[in-house]
Amino acid sequence: MNRHLLARALLVLVACVVASAALAATAHAQNYIVLYKQNSVASGVSTAVQKAGGSLVYTYPQIGVAIAKSDSSAFRANMLKDSRIDNVSGTGGFATKLDDGSGSTLDSTDANGPPAGDLPNAPATDADSLSPLQWDMRQIHAPEAHAITGGSPSVLVGDIDTGIDFTHPDLAPNIDVANSANCVSGAPVPGLAAQDDNGHGTHTAGTIAAASNGIGIVGVAPNVKIAGIKAGNADGFFFPEAVVCSFIWAGTHHVDVTNNSYFADPFLFNCRNDPTQRAIWKAEQRAIRFAMDNGVTVVAAEGNESEDLSHPTMDVTSPDFPPGSEQERAVTNACVVIPVEIPGVVGVSASGSFLQGTDAGQYPDNLKSFYSSYGISSTDVVAPGGDSRYGTPPFTGVAGRVLSAWPAALIDGCLASRRVFDPGAPGSLWCYQQGTSMASPHTAGVAALIVSRYGTTSNQKNGKLRPGQVSAVLSQTADPQACPQTLPTGYAAVVGTQSGAPQTCQGGPGHNSWYGNGQVDAFNAVTHTSGNQ
Repeated sequence: MNRHLLARALLVLVACVVASAALAATAHAQNYIVLYKQNSVASGVSTAVQKAGGSLVYTYPQIGVAIAKSDSSAFRANMLKDSRIDNVSGTGGFATKLDDGSGSTLDSTDANGPPAGDLPNAPATDADSLSPLQWDMRQIHAPEAHAITGGSPSVLVGDIDTGIDFTHPDLAPNIDVANSANCVSGAPVPGLAAQDDNGHGTHTAGTIAAASNGIGIVGVAPNVKIAGIKAGNADGFFFPEAVVCSFIWAGTHHVDVTNNSYFADPFLFNCRNDPTQRAIWKAEQRAIRFAMDNGVTVVAAEGNESEDLSHPTMDVTSPDFPPGSEQERAVTNACVVIPVEIPGVVGVSASGSFLQGTDAGQYPDNLKSFYSSYGISSTDVVAPGGDSRYGTPPFTGVAGRVLSAWPAALIDGCLASRRVFDPGAPGSLWCYQQGTSMASPHTAGVAALIVSRYGTTSNQKNGKLRPGQVSAVLSQTADPQACPQTLPTGYAAVVGTQSGAPQTCQGGPGHNSWYGNGQVDAFNAVTHTSGNQ
């Protein structure tokens, strides 16, 4: 299967890295991750970096990470002379590129659900002009949930992506400019600097929080606030310093939920004991845990490789930058995908459309999208991501994809056949896309509704409900989905893009590798109070 034909999903496929020898030989300046052994940064780090032949970009003392820049081939070796430093990795070739083709909990909650909180909530309607095209929202019962709450303006979702279109009329009413930031350099630049120059971030943001305002679409949580946290550049590359910056920003800026529709560096599968990868994956892991420790529920996409992440065997596309540098390598369970396989992160696989009613028996119920990766240990829930091939008619082809906002200035990034315009909003654009990139923001939106419904003002952490509680409600209220007994003609021929292995669903209806605990259900989630059980 050609991954560049996976329906322009704009989902991250793989991180890219060049060999350490090549990095050492380069004469071009690049950024470096400096990982200290302790969760603190030495007081003299600026001087140390300068003496080693570089300049300090930014420090993250909360997690013991510094970002430096140098054009010296001896910089890494010079820094490693400091016994307080665990490792140093250059990031010039380490990025994850958006593909234009296609857990566990931290703590528990009562089985009957948490009591209703005291945050301000109000219902929302699903009568916007393009709402009839949103099969995805009906599939997760978002309109029924909106009759109870459209979310709280006290709740903030951080969309860690390629930025956000601050001018899009479906997003502008809900954007929190002050808590948005551009992290591409490794140092946060607040506010309007997080403007989307790719399109992917605006699409995911629309699914989460497009306003119920009469035009366009309605997001899963149309009353919450959303911040664009820009980690991906215009070309769709996510460098590790940007990922670290984004999670520290979320953990220090009152973000309640983050959506992560990408994979982090340096490889598709990050092998924990590889010395050239250690500083990068460990810094990212520390940053993610810092965010969760500060109340941020982290939701992440499984990926578009049709691979079993719990049983990886091959990585044949890393590194994918510079072009032609990929190498085939065997991988094992010692190699993980970040952020989705970090403990506590809510992993989301993708599903296509399905019929409910008299014709439902003709097709597999809520079939996993053909491109979606999965895993018994990594998939917590499934959500609509679209399936142009095996969705239930009439929701196949373009209509089987997910419709969301798109920057009008980037119209060329949306194929002409997938563009939708609203006469009520001249000059604005919406676009059909598919991928686990589209599934993850549905789940992040439901998580925002959960925090809105059950969060309290007495919790002074960023999160008004602990991430483990949010994750538990998501899982407990999901609609269980058994492994399919039959598959549509041709589906079995779609194999893993890395391993070439057939896709196999393992587990029972309560939890399995394709669907986790089931499809997210917004209505079940906002009615899951202890008083209702």
